Amino acid sequence: MIFSGVPAQLVLAFLVDSLIGDPRWIPHPVRCIGEFISWLEGQTRKFGYSPVSEKVSGGIVVSIVVVTTYLVTYLFTETVSSVFRDIPILNIISLNDMVIALAGSMTIALRGLRESAENVLSELRRSDLDSAREQLGHIVGRDTEGLNREGILRATVETLSENVSDGVIAPMFYFAIGGLPLAMAYKAINTLDSMLGYKNERYINFGYVAARLDDIANYIPARLTAWTIIFSAAVLSSDKVSPSRAVRVMLRDGRKHSSPNAGLPEAAMAGALGIQLGGPSSYEGVVSVKPFIGEGEREIELEDGAMADRIIKTAGGIGMILCVMLSISIHRILIIY
Repeated sequence: MIFSGVPAQLVLAFLVDSLIGDPRWIPHPVRCIGEFISWLEGQTRKFGYSPVSEKVSGGIVVSIVVVTTYLVTYLFTETVSSVFRDIPILNIISLNDMVIALAGSMTIALRGLRESAENVLSELRRSDLDSAREQLGHIVGRDTEGLNREGILRATVETLSENVSDGVIAPMFYFAIGGLPLAMAYKAINTLDSMLGYKNERYINFGYVAARLDDIANYIPARLTAWTIIFSAAVLSSDKVSPSRAVRVMLRDGRKHSSPNAGLPEAAMAGALGIQLGGPSSYEGVVSVKPFIGEGEREIELEDGAMADRIIKTAGGIGMILCVMLSISIHRILIIY
């Protein structure tokens, strides 16, 4: 075969997601993982409600979900490889690599992220703020009622810059290191954090392990994402897009965010566009005061949303190339040793 193994699977998975996305008629693994988490939470909540028992219960849920996801995916890849390994497609790639890549495309969410952001931007182009707020509510956790045009745009650019890390770069990074099983295990970690990692009364203890594990899992990918955004700004450099400013703002403001990871891609994006992100946001009626990120050289405009979309599209491609290079390097090291 001309192309084979994890590098080929990763390239094809990225292309499938970019061109097709997630077909709605196929059950998405993340939904299955989410249902499993909900069921396990109901079972382990019975162990007790003290802070310690909740942390232990949450840790048990995390362990079971991540290990089960990895093992099920590993068995899937082994079965596919044993059945389809020797079946070539035009002598270019084997059928087993193709099937694994199709499954792997479900761990990458670049197309879905861009489409969701475009839904918001298209409503803003029509000056329909109510519909834009409704579309924004599908992709952010903050309250969207009452946001003005600039607030909607700011939230859209923020979610693009943050989610390109855990929705695109991080899955590819773990795919490069450990193939589909590790990429799917990462998605399990990310889903656990999305469902349990809240700092409210219900989850402050139960979701503690999930939140900390997500911070650890995203440590390297978030920093890689920030640099892919900077490289993308260099590729798309113009009078409004500056890679040098992106570096400056990332280094200065990247750690202002409450998350140890989310602030870096966000700061890189703010610097690249020359706008200001962050600031106070409302969650379930409670105002969360966040520091501003970026220099705010000008007010955010609709064109900034479109440029942010171009930047994350380019960042996804750059990230894919870097992750493929990483995978090839790991493969060569393993051959040597």
